[in-house]
Amino acid sequence: MTDAGPANRRRRGGIYLLPNLLTTAALFFGFFAITAGIRGDYEAAALALYAAMILDGLDGRVARLTQTETDFGIQYDSIADMVSFGIAPAVVAYQWALQDLELLGDIWGRLGWVGAFVYVGCAGLRLARFNTQVGVADKRFFQGLPSPAAAASIAGLVWAGSGLGLDGWPVGLMAVVMTAAAGLLMVSNIRYYSFKEIDAPYRVSFVSVVLVVLTVAAVLALTLMHPPSVLFVLGVGYMASGPTVTVGQRRRRRREHRMAHQGT
Repeated sequence: MTDAGPANRRRRGGIYLLPNLLTTAALFFGFFAITAGIRGDYEAAALALYAAMILDGLDGRVARLTQTETDFGIQYDSIADMVSFGIAPAVVAYQWALQDLELLGDIWGRLGWVGAFVYVGCAGLRLARFNTQVGVADKRFFQGLPSPAAAASIAGLVWAGSGLGLDGWPVGLMAVVMTAAAGLLMVSNIRYYSFKEIDAPYRVSFVSVVLVVLTVAAVLALTLMHPPSVLFVLGVGYMASGPTVTVGQRRRRRREHRMAHQGT
């Protein structure tokens, strides 16, 4: 049995530092999004939220690849997620449109900040539930809308809306509905594809390859034309995918159940 030695212990200590640095960077962009939203720079706030989302996806993968997952890292990542995907999107949405509901009266103004808090509270519950399910949940699916995806939907709405010059109480009504819906979907039992384990065949038809290439090219072209609108549509599309698939599955099960009874 050989001794690992001080050099190896220092090397492993350096590896443990890497995922936590990525988590810190994600936390920084979440905080930056809050400050940018407060000063009215909504494009910068949205971009910061997307940057935090990318870094959040990287830190966990780096920890798994380097076998440096720790309880500290899990808790630190959860705290960073609460700031970046819980508090920051709610603050940015409130600064952009939810506070404009005050133009309709005090009650509507309260509805704006209540909608923002619903999002924050649901994000906290979502993250707490996720932490208790680590290692037991089906990796192919998320239970409830993932908080980064919810934040991406809000960021896309704010970026696209501010870029198009939309403001006032009508936009505030749309924003409060979407903010509250994203929050409630986070704590729902609706399943969302995680894309962590994609079961793709090794051999596919030539037509399938062409369709995939054309689809990717079309999305990239549209993204280059107007990034906020495309990112908003993608975010809302993923947010709606869970309920859509759930309704379809329930209808199929009812149809199969009905056919089974008819056959007996």
